[in-house]
Amino acid sequence: MTAGSDVANNGNASGRVITDWNPEDAGYWQHTGQRIATRNLIISIPALILAFSVWVMFSAVSISLPRVGFDFSTDQLFWLVALPSLSGATLRIFYSFVIPIFGGRRWTALSTASLLLPTVWLGFAVQNPGTPFWVFVCIAILCGFGGANFSSSMSNISFFYPKQRQGMALGLNAGLGNVGVSLAQLVIPLVITVGLFGALGGGPQKVTEGGQLFLQNAGWIWVPAIAIVAILAWFGMNDLSSARSSFAEQAVIFRRKHNWLMCWLYIGTFGSYIGFSAGFPMLVKSQFPEVNPMTYAFIGPLLGALMRSVGGSLADRWGGARLTFWVFALMIAALLAVLHFLPDAGQGGNFTGFLLSFMALFVLSGIGNGSTFRMIPVIFRTLHERLSATADSPGKAAAARQASIESAAVVGFSGAIGAYGGFFIPKSYGSSITLTGSPDMALYGFIAFYLTCLGVTWWWYYRRGAETAC
Repeated sequence: MTAGSDVANNGNASGRVITDWNPEDAGYWQHTGQRIATRNLIISIPALILAFSVWVMFSAVSISLPRVGFDFSTDQLFWLVALPSLSGATLRIFYSFVIPIFGGRRWTALSTASLLLPTVWLGFAVQNPGTPFWVFVCIAILCGFGGANFSSSMSNISFFYPKQRQGMALGLNAGLGNVGVSLAQLVIPLVITVGLFGALGGGPQKVTEGGQLFLQNAGWIWVPAIAIVAILAWFGMNDLSSARSSFAEQAVIFRRKHNWLMCWLYIGTFGSYIGFSAGFPMLVKSQFPEVNPMTYAFIGPLLGALMRSVGGSLADRWGGARLTFWVFALMIAALLAVLHFLPDAGQGGNFTGFLLSFMALFVLSGIGNGSTFRMIPVIFRTLHERLSATADSPGKAAAARQASIESAAVVGFSGAIGAYGGFFIPKSYGSSITLTGSPDMALYGFIAFYLTCLGVTWWWYYRRGAETAC
């Protein structure tokens, strides 16, 4: 039986489980593998876009809650913005290892369907101004399902592509998936102004300064697309039996120093991107109250998402470590510019300068997302090539397979740890404003953290004679 017929028949009547998958074989890839991998990627991308949209819903919803009668403090609103990132990051740790255990098709369909829980519940909760804060806390935690999907999605797609094409595929999956952040912050402010669902959607909420909003649409607008994409994933994607591995095979990454180092760097890149995205509207509202933050909120996340694939491409040309080093150096400069343009004790400030400085942070964090992810497979391939340098051909093949398993696990796990930045950044804003009256203390803390990222990148990956140059 040929590779192509094995894929078609594969011992499974439904044809959804592939038992013979060899993308590294050029002939197999050209005649069979590329078509299947492309189909799975095409379904994976909208699933991830929806996941990111649900993950950051509260960044666009929290700012409107006081307008329709919810008596929540600024710190409570920052908590609602931060909690999805906290739960999403924690769940990502689990999601990082599920694809080789459960299969990509099954998990993508079920994890996408799970997004119905927070979206439907939010639609009901916002219609009653008496809904207690703890209910919104629960919904915000459930929004973390969206953030967690990133780790399983990236791990799944990495198994479908040969090594030389993984950067492109992961860049498209992650980069276009990240557009969901911008999409949510663009769509939600528009849909809450009209009764999209008629009587089925419920009545409007009266706004304290006059007018009305349909805040329930912030959740319900995603429901039809979630249902459609979950069905497409179930019937259109594939499970790869060759990608199956036990947790024990993947858990070896916890003994790999470079796993933890890349987690630290990914907090600085992706953690910054998702944290700045979530916290930007509330930060603008607190520092420049005369500005409508939702007019600008979607721009930064969109720029960062588009720059992710650019970062991967530039890293292929210049080297991931070199690019990552300069990303962190420029992010420090951009934060100093943000501090310069902020108001001082409520006086002065320059919103145009502040906005441009923050847009630079989004662009740089997006580039860094791509460059750090490009570093991971190079690091682990190099590591296992060294370990198997004296091995025979079967030993080298086994080492290559283990490198692939570990790279996929690190991609997912570093995404999990990096996502904690989405909690710490908006929560740092809230705490700094509560304690000192300004976000300056939080921003100086970010600068200190980026300095450590500079040091890690230079010492282990960038300097002449670095342990694992990449």
